[in-house]
Amino acid sequence: MANIKSAKKRILVTEVRTARNKSIRSAVKTSIKKVEAAVKANDKDAAQTALKGAISQISKAASKGVYHKNTAGRKISRLTQIVNKLA
Repeated sequence: MANIKSAKKRILVTEVRTARNKSIRSAVKTSIKKVEAAVKANDKDAAQTALKGAISQISKAASKGVYHKNTAGRKISRLTQIVNKLA
């Protein structure tokens, strides 16, 4: 266990950030699953609506540093491709 005050603070800050990042990652995964479910159900309108929400969530996660920008771009690109194949 840390004895130095600054080390104790770092432990607390890390716990808070880890919890926030975990929550954001979970929300992104849920939005991705919604898009994939709509695509599987062959529902183009629902898929496009879900895609719009997923892109928003992924972009926010990238801007907060939860995901690297290339990772976010890759996720968005893959989702967009599967939705566009419904046409």
